[in-house]
Amino acid sequence: MALELAHENIWFDKWRVDDAERQFHENKSLAGSGLGSLASQIAKARQEIQNSLVSGGRTGGAAGVGGGAVTADILNRITKLEDHNTSLLKSVSTLEKQLIEVTKRLSSMECGGKTTVPTPAPATKSEPMEDDDDDIDLFGSDDEEEEEQAAKVREERLKAYAEKKAKKPGPIAKSSVLLDCKPWDDETDMSVMEKEIRKIEMDGLVWGAAKLMPLAFGIMKLSILCTVEDEKVSIDDLSEKIQEIEDYVQSVDIAAFNKV
Repeated sequence: MALELAHENIWFDKWRVDDAERQFHENKSLAGSGLGSLASQIAKARQEIQNSLVSGGRTGGAAGVGGGAVTADILNRITKLEDHNTSLLKSVSTLEKQLIEVTKRLSSMECGGKTTVPTPAPATKSEPMEDDDDDIDLFGSDDEEEEEQAAKVREERLKAYAEKKAKKPGPIAKSSVLLDCKPWDDETDMSVMEKEIRKIEMDGLVWGAAKLMPLAFGIMKLSILCTVEDEKVSIDDLSEKIQEIEDYVQSVDIAAFNKV
C-alpha cells in the first residue's frame, strides 16, 4: 500500500513539473504582450517549479530508493530549464536595450520633423495708397521702353542676318581659256615672250601650260592656257594687257573658251 502511494506521489510530482514546464513555454509564447510580463511569468514558473521540487523531495524521502532516482531526473530537467531561463533573460535584456535605442531614435526623429522654418512676415507697404497710381504709370513707361529696345535689337539682328545671307558666297564661276599669242616675225624670241606674258598678274588669273604651234612661213605662235574667275577677270582686259607687250606680241586670239 505504501509503495502504491509512493508511485502515485511520484506521478503527481512529475505531472506538476510537466505542467509547470508547459506553463513556462506558454508564457514564453505570450511574451509579445510586453517584456515586463515575460519576466514576471518566468519568475512565477521558477517559483512553481521550486515548490514542486520541495514537495517532490519530501515525497521522495518517504518513498525510499525509487523516489531518489526520480528526484535526480527532475533536477536535471530543472537545470536545463534554468539555463534556458538564463538565456531568455539575456535575450530580454538585449531586447530592452534595443527598444530603448529605437525609442530614442524615434523621439529624435520626431523632434527633428517638428522643426519648422520661420515664415517671413508679410511685407508692409511703406508708401501710402495714394501713390499707387503714380508707381503704376512709371512701371508702365519702363516696360514700354524695354519693349521698344527689344524690338530695335530684333530688327537689327534680322537685318544683319539678311545681309549676311545675301553676301554668302555661292559657287565661283570659272573659265578655261586658250590664247594664241602671235609674234611680229620669225626672229621674235618666243621664250622671252612667254616669260613676259606670265608676268601679268590679276586677281583670279592662273596661268597654265604653254606650247609653240606653227603659224605660217616658219613663224610660230604661242598657245598658252589660263584659268580665270569670271567675276574678277575679263578676257578682253587680259588680251589688252598681253598686247601691251609690243616688242614681242603682235596680236592675241581666243582659240578656245570653256566653263569650268
